[in-house]
Amino acid sequence: MKRVTGLTAVAVAITILTGCSADESDLWPSLEATDPGGSAQTAQQQAPVGGPLQLNTGVFEPAGVTPGQPTGTAVGERVQGLRTDLQRLQTQVGEENRLLQQYRGDARETARDYNTMVSTINARLQTGTTPGNPDLVQLWNQSQLELSQVATSINNMNALAANTGATASLSTFLLDSVRATYGLQGAVDEDHRQLAILEDETNQTVVLIERLLTELTEDVQRQTAYLAYERSELTALSVAIRNGEFFAGSLGNRSFGIAPPPPLGGAAGLVGRTQPLVVIRFDQPSVEYEPALYGAVNQALSARPNAGFDVVSVAAGSGAQGQVALASGRSVRNAEAVVRSLTDMGLPADRVSISAATNPAAAVNEVHIYLR
Repeated sequence: MKRVTGLTAVAVAITILTGCSADESDLWPSLEATDPGGSAQTAQQQAPVGGPLQLNTGVFEPAGVTPGQPTGTAVGERVQGLRTDLQRLQTQVGEENRLLQQYRGDARETARDYNTMVSTINARLQTGTTPGNPDLVQLWNQSQLELSQVATSINNMNALAANTGATASLSTFLLDSVRATYGLQGAVDEDHRQLAILEDETNQTVVLIERLLTELTEDVQRQTAYLAYERSELTALSVAIRNGEFFAGSLGNRSFGIAPPPPLGGAAGLVGRTQPLVVIRFDQPSVEYEPALYGAVNQALSARPNAGFDVVSVAAGSGAQGQVALASGRSVRNAEAVVRSLTDMGLPADRVSISAATNPAAAVNEVHIYLR
């Protein structure tokens, strides 16, 4: 955890700045570093939130095959063989439906358990807790295990989708075979009557399989989206636990659209010319900046979801050449730590750039974060 000792040190360690224009002032309300929780909660009300895992509910039980009496013709024997093929096909569809319902039930139960654990963690964070609370760390680890079961469910459903796709191909082939039988010589009227019933039931089975496969594919897509969303949320939650502060959720789930590209030549040239969104002053051995940093970036994304962020290490430039070199190295490491914090909070790596500058007027090393 990035910490300083004492509230006074926290207040001067990080400064959240607003732009100079009226438009920017409307977009970026000021955030006090000593009250990051309140700002994060405000952002939570504005930000999109995930919900429970939503899966389809369709049940795909085949209706069965109508029996038929032998007619004594070669065409009649052909119809009997096709009827047996349809029975086997429907048995396979019934098994695939059974597996689908089982996988859905397992996935829903896993998601409920996971969401309960995450809600418990967030409730503890909102009421206040210690940084790195071991009880919450243990609960977070259990949540991660539960979420991994969603990945297992996706793998199971993908395998089932592959098998169902093969079944769909077989059903189409069977329907073509039934229709081709009408053209055979030597049939009696009863053969064609039974063949018409068989064609109708085969066609119904084809449609049933297509519906099963459609819902199964949608379930895989929904679970995949749910898993990606919650993985990002869980990563951000680990940062919240580390700080003992409530965070509104993953920054990645608040980022939409394509971010503008970084400035040509890097963002170092912005220092002294453009007002930064955040300035972190490293005037203590350990600076607690993550809660306030999260609140500022979260508010920025709530107002402008396609925003990008340029992190610049600003080294103090006064002193002997060797001292400046040491300060520059420490400043770069500080900036790298800030970038890691942002990515841990869920901000996509392609939304962040990092560069370095030296400011002779700076008394201490700083990290500036610019909005683009």
